[in-house]
Amino acid sequence: MELNFIILFSAFSFIIYGYSSFMSKRMISEYSRWGFTDQRKIIGFFQLLGGIGLIVGIKVNVLLFITSLSFIIMMLFAIVVRIKIKDGIVETLPAITYLFLNIMIFYKSSEIIFNA
Repeated sequence: MELNFIILFSAFSFIIYGYSSFMSKRMISEYSRWGFTDQRKIIGFFQLLGGIGLIVGIKVNVLLFITSLSFIIMMLFAIVVRIKIKDGIVETLPAITYLFLNIMIFYKSSEIIFNA
């Protein structure tokens, strides 16, 4: 799979998810269920910012490296939260998927940066 496709897929997913954090009643209730009611807007903001960072990172490799690392950390925390609240694999699978997508982005961006 081409890296730019993975980057854009992850970026637009996080942009949509971040936007939904502000606008969707379902997402507002999910943040409450996860125990992050007070952090919903800041998490949504960082998802929006990170999605934009991935897109810009296509041209600025250091930004791609930093943003993908940030999403790796975010998805690790998301998986821990899902386990803590006893969600099943179906509910946890998106976080696992985006963890691995961003690991791929991080790995490829580190190759570009450190082998240049």
